[in-house]
Amino acid sequence: MGSAVINRYVPSSVSLPGETLEETLEALDMPQAELAKRMGRPSQMVNEIIKGKKDITPETALQLERVLGIPASFWNNRQRQYDEALARQQESKQLEHQEAWLASFPVKEMVKLGWIERHDDTVLQIRAMLNFFGVASPSQWKELWNAKTVAYRKSNSFTADLYAVAAWLRKGELVAQEMPCRAYDESKFRKVLESARALTTEPPEAFVPELQKQCASAGVAVAFVPELPKTRVSGATRWLSSHKALIQLSLRYKSDDHLWFTFFHEAGHILLHSHSATFLEGIHKKPDKQEQEANQFAEGFLIPKNRLTAFLNANKPITKTAIRSFAMSLGISSGIVVGQLQFHGKLGKAHCNDLKKRFAWE
Repeated sequence: MGSAVINRYVPSSVSLPGETLEETLEALDMPQAELAKRMGRPSQMVNEIIKGKKDITPETALQLERVLGIPASFWNNRQRQYDEALARQQESKQLEHQEAWLASFPVKEMVKLGWIERHDDTVLQIRAMLNFFGVASPSQWKELWNAKTVAYRKSNSFTADLYAVAAWLRKGELVAQEMPCRAYDESKFRKVLESARALTTEPPEAFVPELQKQCASAGVAVAFVPELPKTRVSGATRWLSSHKALIQLSLRYKSDDHLWFTFFHEAGHILLHSHSATFLEGIHKKPDKQEQEANQFAEGFLIPKNRLTAFLNANKPITKTAIRSFAMSLGISSGIVVGQLQFHGKLGKAHCNDLKKRFAWE
């Protein structure tokens, strides 16, 4: 029910704890001076509590319990609720001016995907966005996420919307948090990648849970997260902690060759590059050195260079039958072979695409 409208009552004014105390004294027909005397406190203190000039402290709450017979927990909660309601009012006044910040995000799409709840009230919608990102205010969001995306901002070839990308990345973090993983083990992760090649021939209902299970055993969470408008991201890699990495996949191109190449490309980043960096695929027109290295890793892991060279030098027509046979000998999907042949210009972009498997989000 992620798209349901949530309406909550937010009072325009917050009643003072002292009002409750005053009503209690009226019901007991007890003057303020009498209460003060029984508490051993100045009459002015009681009057200041009633007028909201003083708070009900835990000590005062205990004294009220003794004199009035009403538990101290009631008075403590009354003061706490008042303080919280007052803080929410003050926060609301501040958030009323953050409509532009909210409008920067693809709110409708995030609601549709069930990432956040939909609210008619702007302030409540802003709070839902803050809760999603796990930050206290838009200023904290800017400080945190500007630091995370500063490297992308510096690139003249950056083609994505930073707010949409931030939301997509955050969803990946939330999904990964729910995935128990063992501590990262590089040797084990390399073995997992070897076995993952065989999963490329399986349907999504089989390979998704198995891939996630195997990678988690080596300390890598694999999160499948639908892309948002203007993200243009097919995959991302980052370290959530010193012992847990995250590979996030968007299924942007919806074909098995792109999906699996992206997965092994991200795996290359984990094995080859800095644990302090975040790598996003698809947002830069010109790949840098690290992106090229990850590309080479994925190409070589899926189809060893010597095997591809031998296949191309066999002086035989590149037919569908030949592609299927070659893929079977490698233990990978035929679509991956088609994708690599197309990428290297050995096969036309429109040729043999029926050998690729197409995926769609349920």
